[in-house]
Amino acid sequence: MVSPTAAPGRAFALKFISGKYQGGEFPLKADKQVIVGRSSELDMVLVEDMVSRKHAKIVISGGKVTIEDLGSTNGTFVNGEKVKQARLKEGDRILIGTSILKLVVSTTAADTTDAQIKAQLEQAAAAAASRQSKSSSMTGKIEEVPLPDLLQLFQTSKKNGMLVVRGEHEGRIYMRQGKVFYAVIDQNHDLGPQKSFFRIITWEQGDFELVAADQNEFMVELEESTEALLMEGLRQLDEMRRIQGELPAGTAALQISLPLEPPLRDLSAEQLDLVQLVLNHGTMQGVLDASPLSDLEVCQGLAMLLKKHYLQAV
Repeated sequence: MVSPTAAPGRAFALKFISGKYQGGEFPLKADKQVIVGRSSELDMVLVEDMVSRKHAKIVISGGKVTIEDLGSTNGTFVNGEKVKQARLKEGDRILIGTSILKLVVSTTAADTTDAQIKAQLEQAAAAAASRQSKSSSMTGKIEEVPLPDLLQLFQTSKKNGMLVVRGEHEGRIYMRQGKVFYAVIDQNHDLGPQKSFFRIITWEQGDFELVAADQNEFMVELEESTEALLMEGLRQLDEMRRIQGELPAGTAALQISLPLEPPLRDLSAEQLDLVQLVLNHGTMQGVLDASPLSDLEVCQGLAMLLKKHYLQAV
């Protein structure tokens, strides 16, 4: 649900975290409405096909910030919900066209003129254009908008394309009308789309870019809805955090405990498979990558094998 209200007596701004003006801020002045749209005479002009001539209206009054969709063709979204009218709070994210705006406490001086604000936005647009590839329709940083929130926005607004996320690794998430149907990390298709997706959405640092999808065809596609994938991925992340203290680092080497005192006959077939993977690959990450089980199931199995002294970290 869209959250209640902004605190009274504070100055607010809309910070562009993706889109043409990425990095720029548009201050909201008390008791003055801001009309957003494609038309050149409006307060905030976003020239792109998915933005209507008069798209949305934003008003701050009595410390309350509200947004109203003005009958736009493609809709106005707040925190992943398509809205007709909504009250905003600090941190809420608005999607209009390919621009994501975040309501923040303003850092702009109160006496800044409209001309100065426009000039600052144009500077931000020039800087964003220099970073953005020609094929990209949207860029940003996942520190500003977590990937689950971003994918929820894309799902509701029925985006098509490939979300490329670059940090220590490169992840690619493919979408069709907002539905995620494939994911891959570093072009390692052996990992499988589901395991890749669940890993990518845990990343907290890096850049994202929405581009046209490449023409690859995949033998296996994800069948679950984007919402179901996100819910399961975040559930697994919560469970992983609970057992994190029982596991060594991903780069840690693993080996069978010697002497091996607990009997192997007490292990299930899946647990024996994990022991074999440790023999074959020798590291936490190697076992995680090679196992057909989910990362959570692998970690739960390894935690048990370590606790009962079938394995040891070295």
